[in-house]
This record gives sequence, C-alpha cells and structure tokens, in this order.
Amino acid sequence: MPYHTKQQQAVLQCLEARQEESVTAAELAEELRKIGCPVGIATIYRQLEKLELSGCIHKVNTEDGALFQYCDHAERDRDCFMLKCERCGRILHLDCSQLQGLYEHLETEHHFRINPRKTLFTGLCDVCSRKEGDDNGK
Repeated sequence: MPYHTKQQQAVLQCLEARQEESVTAAELAEELRKIGCPVGIATIYRQLEKLELSGCIHKVNTEDGALFQYCDHAERDRDCFMLKCERCGRILHLDCSQLQGLYEHLETEHHFRINPRKTLFTGLCDVCSRKEGDDNGK
C-alpha cells in the first residue's frame, strides 16, 4: 500500500470499518472526533480526494452531496461499480465481471469508454424489491 499520512490513515481506517456504508465528510469528522482523532473538515476533504485518486475509496455525487465508500478492489487491481437503491438510498459496492462485455460493446460500437469506478446504477436493492413484491401481493 502506498504511503499515507496519519490523518489519511485515520480517514481510511474509519471508512474501512464502515465499508458497507457510504458516508459524508461531516459524518467522518464526527466519527474521528468520537474516537479521539479530531481532524478538520478541510483536511478530511483533502485526504478523501487523495484516497479517491489512489483508488482506495469511491466518491458518489448525489443530490444531497458527496458520499464516500471504502473500496477493497484497488488492492486487487480490479474494476468495480456501485448500485444505488432508489427507495432506501443504500449504495452497494459490486465487483462483477459480467459487465465487461457491455463496456467493450459501448467502446467498440458506440465509441464511448465507461469508467467503472464512477459508474452508478440505480434500481431496487434485494430488501426493497422483496418489500415491493410483498406490498403488491397484498
């Protein structure tokens, strides 16, 4: 792993501990303060930018602002993408080689190259999809 400053390491560890969640910079600042490692919000944003460039995290821009999520695929040198549930808002981090064919088709036939690390698909997660099925069955 590349060199990380103490603050960058603290931000990364906080994100890694919550890797199933997407969090805001303000939530990270609060979490770091709670564990006795206060870091200013401007510093957190700088560290998040560096971590995103290194591939350690994903940045997802939403209507409500930027969310950040840990990504372990950078260590495995693999592409991944995100799925966002339209109902609950949860963002799932996914590694699926099946999309490579779609990426190749878009590049070859439509001359458009996808950036998998910034690709966000929207739809319903399995939990919300089941709830929707249950609601329709009533």
